[in-house]
Amino acid sequence: MREFRRVFQYVWPQWPRVIVVVVSAMMIAAMLSASFMTIIPLLTVMVSNEGLPSWVDRKVSDVYYGLELQVPEAAVVSAEPGTPAAVYLRVIRVRKDSLAQQAGFEPQDRIIDVNDVVSARAGREVSYASLLRTLACPKGAILPVKIKRVKGTTLVDQTLQLPTPQDEAAIRNLKSSPFSRLKRRIQFAAVYAAAWAVDFLPREQTPRGKTTAVIALMGLVTGITVIRCIAKFYQDYLGQKVVQVAVNNLRQDVFGHMMQMPMAAFTGERPSDTISRIVRDTSTMGAGIQVLLGKALREPMNALFMLGAALWLNWQLALVFLGGAPFVVVLLGTFGSRMKKATRRSLVASSQMLAKLQEVVTGLRVVKIYNQHAYEHEAFRGINDRLLRQLLRMSKVDAASQPVLEVLGMLAGAGAIILGMAWVSDNKVDGSEFLALLALLGASAEAVRKTSDIWNRMQQANAASERVFAVLDQPLEKEKPDAVVLPPAKGNVEFRNVSFTYPKSERPTLRNISLSITAGLNVAIVGPNGAGKTTLINLIPRLFDPDSGEILIDGRNIHDVTLKSLRDQIGMVTQDILTFNDTIATNIAYGRPGATKDDVVAAAKRAFAHEFVSRMPQGYDTIIGEHSVGLSGGQLQRIIIARAILKNPAILIFDEATSQIDAESETKIHEAIEEIMRGRTTFIIAHRFSTVVTADVIVVMNDGRIIAQGRHDELIRTCPVYQALYETQLVR
Repeated sequence: MREFRRVFQYVWPQWPRVIVVVVSAMMIAAMLSASFMTIIPLLTVMVSNEGLPSWVDRKVSDVYYGLELQVPEAAVVSAEPGTPAAVYLRVIRVRKDSLAQQAGFEPQDRIIDVNDVVSARAGREVSYASLLRTLACPKGAILPVKIKRVKGTTLVDQTLQLPTPQDEAAIRNLKSSPFSRLKRRIQFAAVYAAAWAVDFLPREQTPRGKTTAVIALMGLVTGITVIRCIAKFYQDYLGQKVVQVAVNNLRQDVFGHMMQMPMAAFTGERPSDTISRIVRDTSTMGAGIQVLLGKALREPMNALFMLGAALWLNWQLALVFLGGAPFVVVLLGTFGSRMKKATRRSLVASSQMLAKLQEVVTGLRVVKIYNQHAYEHEAFRGINDRLLRQLLRMSKVDAASQPVLEVLGMLAGAGAIILGMAWVSDNKVDGSEFLALLALLGASAEAVRKTSDIWNRMQQANAASERVFAVLDQPLEKEKPDAVVLPPAKGNVEFRNVSFTYPKSERPTLRNISLSITAGLNVAIVGPNGAGKTTLINLIPRLFDPDSGEILIDGRNIHDVTLKSLRDQIGMVTQDILTFNDTIATNIAYGRPGATKDDVVAAAKRAFAHEFVSRMPQGYDTIIGEHSVGLSGGQLQRIIIARAILKNPAILIFDEATSQIDAESETKIHEAIEEIMRGRTTFIIAHRFSTVVTADVIVVMNDGRIIAQGRHDELIRTCPVYQALYETQLVR
């Protein structure tokens, strides 16, 4: 996950939103756990005869003193005629290291009076609720508690002095860790707040009192649900906002980095693969971040809080349920590893599919003319099948995750239920608490089940991250830290012992090239295919850097100047017509930002483009569109030449610039080229005699070397290679 972690450099700048997302997830989990915890008082009120206030008082007694009490039906302690029936509270558990243990309470003790509340009423019947109320709201540091303790077959009366939470000395004497002390403070505060809240409810054990208690509990649940839903809205919305902003910034960085990478980085690579990384792979990464800030944060948090509540109720049963956790971790790791491998392969297959689609759609005319429908269809089928296999593997892993986790959850849940029922039968666990515990464990298991695909999604995002950051890790074009700005160039160009080899190529393309060109000369470079002509001129603007040797402009090594100042003084028109999906005016002004409309029109006129642009309905505001649809090759080439004219560079490079020009405009274009070549250094690669023969210097290349240079009249007599080119290529 190392590569995926790198995406957080785009997430962390939005840390306030991330904090809100995390806090919202915690609130969702806390509110959901609180909703399940209300099952206990709700069942107690609806099923048993105990009211909500007395249930709260019983829980307060448990927290304050460590006394777990059972409320029996009214039981006769003394059946003498004329004596009112007495009730008692049965002690079913005394917690270790508690105030009740200090006072000497034992299980099965019967509490018959607290702080003389029964004695003070002198014969009037006292309910168990009064006893609980006195325990829950102690007045003073010590409570005298009268009990009946079973000894043999008799009940013996005793009075125990029970320390209250107001007895600071007794609290200090409790053996506990710092965590236990913190937990005790939180518990005290919680039950105090609960006791305060139920004071607003009627304490009478009547149907009306029960209805009021249920209404209050349902109002509490509704309020909790509203808070949880508000928190969920903020988590989802802000989580998606963080993702979209992070992915947007990542795409911008990858695109910006790609444009500053050396051309050598793209040699032998498919452009569609880079496009796929910027578009599809970043989207896969965004999906991973969204899962991380959404489900991956919310569901584990839900499971954690509900397990915490279950541990609070009964840690032994909760631990039984957690027995399957190690198996879950191992299985998720195995599934995730397989998902990552399949995802990486699917992304590669997807980029191959994009390349094939782009290739076929662009060359559809060729496919039709040569009747290669079946061949291309079979090639696409192979790529599509490879992608399908990887997607099916991903689906298999995804489909297996949830069922396996459900089986493990059922086994763990069954063990907890069997053990829990045995404890309920032995009165070790309250029935309503056991049902709430089952609900919490079931809900936590459901939350864990929902997380079954999270690790798989993370592995998918990690595989995509490896491909995206592989682009960002590519080195940029080299520029010296102390590079200087190249002053306005005169146009003297010199190659000194220059050699160059393309990446992934075993033999050099250029071998020990030396050439000196005086400013203002027109230089034609000719030679057979593969001689290195285009490579040579691509070294001037540093589209590639030579393996050895130097290139100088006006005596300055081009490696010692900034790339911007170097390229600002070079214009290039290539045989590959490249226009952008924008207006004609913007395409012409591409090399000179800020050019006025008059400047654009003047350049278009010099390139003989104005004559067809002016006839268009929208003129220079016409959108050329994708693949320059609607304009002929000759028209597009004239727009490109106008772009070079407007830039007004000191050095011009024409690489087969007239290859796409129709016969009608060829003469005009040659006149335009000859005009703009005056007074500046021009390099021309051409196969047309009319372009080459008038050059000031003709450089003949073969097999990566310069074998001759001079004017046409001289070379036609002395250079066999030039003679052959003249006879086979140049004359036409």
